Amino acid sequence: MKERQGDFEALGVNVAAMSYDDVEALGEFADAQNIGYALLSDAGSKHTNALGIRDEQYEKEHFAYGVPKPGVLFIDPAGVIRLKRATPGYRERPPLDELLAAVKAAVADSPESAAAP
Repeated sequence: MKERQGDFEALGVNVAAMSYDDVEALGEFADAQNIGYALLSDAGSKHTNALGIRDEQYEKEHFAYGVPKPGVLFIDPAGVIRLKRATPGYRERPPLDELLAAVKAAVADSPESAAAP
């Protein structure tokens, strides 16, 4: 995502990632990988569960329980989810070109874009 962050930001979209990892672990990862966007901690997977993106193949006893499916959410300024894409299995990621195209279409279809001069 880091290499395409500018493409998303050019659409007026802020990039962030969410994980069930704690804030300290995310901070260490961001520093080590030179991540240039926000990493959000969803300890306990509350938001992951509410958004319906938890990878349900892992039982409560598994170390990966609570991990979200890799994907993208486009949430407009009013808090409405305009796009939700997720792929099964945490090791695979949706193709960034496909996600960028889908986000671009969602931005164009959002009410805020229609209201822009």
